[in-house]
Amino acid sequence: MSTDASVPLAKNEDSPRGFAFALTAYLLWGFLPFYMKAVAHIPPAEVIAHRIVWSLPLAGIVLIVLGRTADISAALRSPRMLAMGALTASLITVNWGTYVWAIGAGHSLDAALGYFINPLFSIFLGAVLLKEKLQPLQIAAIALAGLAVAILAFDSGGIPWVALTLAVSWGFYALLRKTLPLGPNQGFFLEVLILSGPALLYILYLEFGSGQGHLYRTGLADTTLLLGCGVITAVPLMIYANGAKLLKLSTIGIMQYIAPTMIFLIAVFAFQEPLGTARMIAFPLIWAGLFFYSWSMLKGSRGRM
Repeated sequence: MSTDASVPLAKNEDSPRGFAFALTAYLLWGFLPFYMKAVAHIPPAEVIAHRIVWSLPLAGIVLIVLGRTADISAALRSPRMLAMGALTASLITVNWGTYVWAIGAGHSLDAALGYFINPLFSIFLGAVLLKEKLQPLQIAAIALAGLAVAILAFDSGGIPWVALTLAVSWGFYALLRKTLPLGPNQGFFLEVLILSGPALLYILYLEFGSGQGHLYRTGLADTTLLLGCGVITAVPLMIYANGAKLLKLSTIGIMQYIAPTMIFLIAVFAFQEPLGTARMIAFPLIWAGLFFYSWSMLKGSRGRM
């Protein structure tokens, strides 16, 4: 799942087309747990490898259609851009891997929590690393998120590592992705291109070396699901990228809650994961923090009009 709200905006206004694109992307991300549950019997590393390999041709076709292949050629000649791309690719791999494992292992609620925390963690990163000034409502939002994490840690006897790994990996990914001078489609292609070599070697090892692969040995259903990993990875991201540039940042900021809300509802009502007392306290605290965050964003947006 991706929500890079750093995409440059052409105009500081919303468009129906942009809203439709963004809504489609968030709905696809929201339903993604059902797909991940369907591949839960396949090791997460193998699923991630297929997400990478089969995303590459789709992302490449989009760049060819858009006529932006020259950007990739330039990036491949720049050691700095390759190093930055490798770093962001590593972070997105950690994020994807944690998410796939969490859904398959029955930790969908933790995944939802991670993506709810993410915007608040991004504010925290901006304050600490970029010296951005925090508004009182933003400070309150971060404090509520911290309190929620502390409650979950106390209840479980350890840190809620799934939620924090998702929030931290995506927070740093989005932060570093802003410094990569490539558009969203080009950046995504560069990342999967860098990852595709190791991923392809791993798939070949599983299929022809260890004999543990699921691409063609275990039936048509697994083959179809693994091939579809490219579609469910690349398509929502590219739809989102084209919608975000047609929406105000504040609109994207509010819409990014659609996917984790859907994950939360699916976890509770479809996967029947237990909420428990600690989560019943922690989630409302996070939602209150997100309300403060959204309100401060809307106030700031109105102030710039």
